[in-house]
Amino acid sequence: MSLRRLLAALAVAGALGCAGSPRKPDAFYQPPVPMPAGKPGDVLRSEPVADGPEGARSWRILYRSTGMKGEPVAVSAMLVVPDGPAPKAGRDVVAWAHPTTGVARDCAPSLQPGWRKTIPGLEEMVKAGMVVVATDYPGLGTPGVHPYLVGASEARAVVDSVRAARNVKEAGAGDRYVAWGHSQGGHAALFTGQLSAALAPELKLVGVAAAAPATDLARLLQADLDSRLGKVLAAEAVWSWSKVFGTPMSAVLHPDAIPVVDRVAADCIRDGGEGLTAFSDSLALRDGFLTVKLATVEPWGGIMKENSPGAAPQGAPVFIAQGTVDEVVRAQITAVYAGGLCAQGTAVRYVSVPDEAHFRVAFHTVKDAVAWMADRFAGKPAPDGCVKGK
Repeated sequence: MSLRRLLAALAVAGALGCAGSPRKPDAFYQPPVPMPAGKPGDVLRSEPVADGPEGARSWRILYRSTGMKGEPVAVSAMLVVPDGPAPKAGRDVVAWAHPTTGVARDCAPSLQPGWRKTIPGLEEMVKAGMVVVATDYPGLGTPGVHPYLVGASEARAVVDSVRAARNVKEAGAGDRYVAWGHSQGGHAALFTGQLSAALAPELKLVGVAAAAPATDLARLLQADLDSRLGKVLAAEAVWSWSKVFGTPMSAVLHPDAIPVVDRVAADCIRDGGEGLTAFSDSLALRDGFLTVKLATVEPWGGIMKENSPGAAPQGAPVFIAQGTVDEVVRAQITAVYAGGLCAQGTAVRYVSVPDEAHFRVAFHTVKDAVAWMADRFAGKPAPDGCVKGK
């Protein structure tokens, strides 16, 4: 990524948040000890917030989910509910999954003063009568290591956020939902599509919408290593995977790079200022800081393969938006993934956005995405751009 594009991306990221410093995780984000008996999606606590969109009521919630070893964990989220009475069948739900914000506890989007501006289409979805719930994922806001780009963890967080929304009486939420995400969140949405039926058979997933989703992790990581942002993302992935899967970074990192990766992993990248700090801290990550090609070394290759979506079919139609000049999630890699969905028989609406890069593609295509979601909730046949063989 050129310096000019990098600075432009950081300016865009800064515009998405509002003035003011993000809050630190306070007592709200600390789960009760011991965790009370219950089920995934149980609401542990909630508090109303006054900085949500007009025409809606908003809450910060803490809900129960399941960790990497099957243990109960707490996850935080924002919940937005349109004003007025809910329909008899309950309001439809959109589960928003956010893009990469970092892997440190302080990096939760719900801690940002401008959290509502980071959810593409929030106002449009509220006007359409949809409940919106936006998970932070485990380890962001709440204690513990964030399982970055770990598909099953993300899917559980998304599915359980829908359950949590249904457990807030004021939401009036029904059992139908769409998973909607960007970048890391697109990865989360796609894994939700694969796993929703097994994780939450009581819910009805009617669609999966993903903007610039991370798919083939091995190819994406390797393609991005030449860029400054790619080095930051690789550092976050290696740091998180080493903690989550118990494999030492020393096996794949140059010794001098280990303290640098630790420092980068402590940074957030929710806005322009945070991004500049992360880029500055990553300057010592020279070419060759990874001593091996991760895909060729176990357990790293297996981790990336297991956490690349596509091994199982999607449980609903899919909407994909992808910029043609994206230097973070390459358009060719996304197109190959979409072709795989077609081969599995999934109905795919693929929106290719000319001259669009990574950071704004979800916002630039959100009207199409929300209209597509509304049609899925209305039960209309899903548009299918796959080329069918004779």
